[in-house]
Amino acid sequence: MTARILITGAAGGVGTLMRPRLARADRVLRLLDIAAVPPAADGERVETVQASITDMAAMEGACSDVDAVIHLGGHSLERPWPDMLETNINGTYTVLEAARRRGVRRVVLASSNHAVGFVPRVEGQRASDYLFPRPDTYYGVSKVAVEALGSLYADRYGMEIICIRIGSCFERPKDVRMLATWLSPDDGARLFEACLAAPAPGFRIVWGVSDNTRRWFSLREARALGYEPQDDAERFAAEILGERGVPDPADPALRYLGGVWCGPDFDTAVKECQ
Repeated sequence: MTARILITGAAGGVGTLMRPRLARADRVLRLLDIAAVPPAADGERVETVQASITDMAAMEGACSDVDAVIHLGGHSLERPWPDMLETNINGTYTVLEAARRRGVRRVVLASSNHAVGFVPRVEGQRASDYLFPRPDTYYGVSKVAVEALGSLYADRYGMEIICIRIGSCFERPKDVRMLATWLSPDDGARLFEACLAAPAPGFRIVWGVSDNTRRWFSLREARALGYEPQDDAERFAAEILGERGVPDPADPALRYLGGVWCGPDFDTAVKECQ
C-alpha cells in the first residue's frame, strides 16, 4: 500500500527542505499550507492543499486516507500572544484532533529548543531530551503547549506522538551558535524517517540536531528511534569563525540554550506595551 504523509507548513523553510528529501517512489506527500504550495513537478508524487491549520473541516479533509502527519505549520518566529495562541497552539490542537477523528495514529510534531530556551548552558554537558520546560518567548511557550498536547493525545487516545525539539535547520549554519545547534536538511530527513518508522514509540521528545562536534544536545532518544545522523557543522567552523571571530564565553547568546532569544530584543510583552 502506498504511504500517504500529510506535511503541514509545507511552504515554510523546513517544509521546503524536507519536500524532496522525504520523496519516495511508493509514497505520496500531501503538502498543506495557508500559503500557496508549489505544484507537483514532473514525476513528483505530491498533493497540494491550501488551507489553515486552524480550520477543523479542512484539516479533517487533509487527514483523510493519511498514514502519518508531520506537523510543521505555525509561526516560526516570535509574534504577539494572540497570534501564537491561535496559530501555534489552537492550530496544533486542530491538527491532532483532526488526525484522531480520521484514525491517523502517528503524528510528528515540530517543537523547538526555545521550549527550554532559558535553561543555562553548561560547558561540557549535553542537554537531555526531557528537560523541564523553560521557554524563552511566547513562541517557546507555544512549543511547550505543542508538547503537552502531544502527550495528552498519546496518553488519552493511544496515538503515537513524537515531538522534535529542532535546533537550527538550514542548508548551512549561520553563526557560531549554530555550530552546536545545526540540523542539516539531510539529517532532518533521516530523523523524520526514523520517527515515521519506529515501532510503537508512544510519546517521545527528541532533540533534532546533527552529530555536531560542538553540539549542546543529547542524541540518546533520537538514536533510540533509529536516527543515525551523518553530518557535522564542524566543516563550516573555520569559515564561520573567520567571519565572526572566536566567541566570548560570556556572550549572552551562548549562556542559554535559547541564545539571543533570551535577550531583550525578544521581549514581545514589553514591545506590545510601548
